[in-house]
Amino acid sequence: MPNEPIDVDAITGHRRPRRNRQFDWTRRMVRENTLTSDDLIVPLFLIEGTDRSEEISAMPGVLRNTIDRAVELAREAADLGIPAIAPFPNVAVEKRDRTGSEVTNADNLICQFVRAVKKAVPQIGVITDSALDPFTDHGHDGVLREGVIVNDESVAQIARGALVQAEAGADIIAPSDMMDGRIGAIRQLLDANGHQDVGILSYTAKYASGFYGPYREAIGTGDLLRGDKNTYYIDPANSDEALVEAHADFSEGADMLMVKPAGAYLDIIYRMKTEMQMPVFAYQVSGEYSMIELAGAAGVIDRDRLMMESLMAIKRAGADGILTYHALDAAKAMPA
Repeated sequence: MPNEPIDVDAITGHRRPRRNRQFDWTRRMVRENTLTSDDLIVPLFLIEGTDRSEEISAMPGVLRNTIDRAVELAREAADLGIPAIAPFPNVAVEKRDRTGSEVTNADNLICQFVRAVKKAVPQIGVITDSALDPFTDHGHDGVLREGVIVNDESVAQIARGALVQAEAGADIIAPSDMMDGRIGAIRQLLDANGHQDVGILSYTAKYASGFYGPYREAIGTGDLLRGDKNTYYIDPANSDEALVEAHADFSEGADMLMVKPAGAYLDIIYRMKTEMQMPVFAYQVSGEYSMIELAGAAGVIDRDRLMMESLMAIKRAGADGILTYHALDAAKAMPA
């Protein structure tokens, strides 16, 4: 009969998942994943000079800062319980060349910042990138020879850059270049120079993604880059390849692994965490950040809600830590 009552208990076998959802306290009690400030890392953009900042048009709310102002951001991060920061320099054009030689300058912008922040905010971790793209006049992550990014010469330069960063006081080196063998070369050079305790967070699965555009504006390589990075970043169609890279980086001495970007590669984060059983980080990159900010500003989404939801999704996929330009705002939004 059309009006005959439905016996829902008979259908569900008395299993009613909604019982655990009916109150805020029950939802909190059974929550499977928790996001805290401990999960966040703050990327910072550096420029030369004193007491000034520059807006980044493609990244609303994110600034390039001189070292003194960036140190204050590091202090704010530490006060919020965020464990680490990751600086990226916008290097003056006259200091860029075909081989990215400025990366080996012990007084370059990154090294100056590392020394300053370690003196002013010693409790915060500093994670530096020794890839060459901020230092080259062509915007690529390695040395360019006759139209080709040459692997082994790039590795040697990247390792030398890692050494000067470690000598400045960096706690973790995080090379983002995806050159073959660079983890082993960095580990060997650091150990040979007394830096056995400096860790390596490898950008293990860095994809040839369209999400990086705003970052390239931030570090000043957008107008320099010629061609693409498909010969050294991973094809977005591939997942097994990410695990090949993970096993190689682990065997060469990586302490932690990274997936970049994050939101479109949650399956890679999950696979890497499950199969490698070691710390896995993810980078919520500039394009992901800007999409949330611009859509929020247009009123088509709830910006704060989506900020937190996107980070929780990355954590749920298996990330132990997340580099995100939302780190400071997210930490402030978390319950005390």
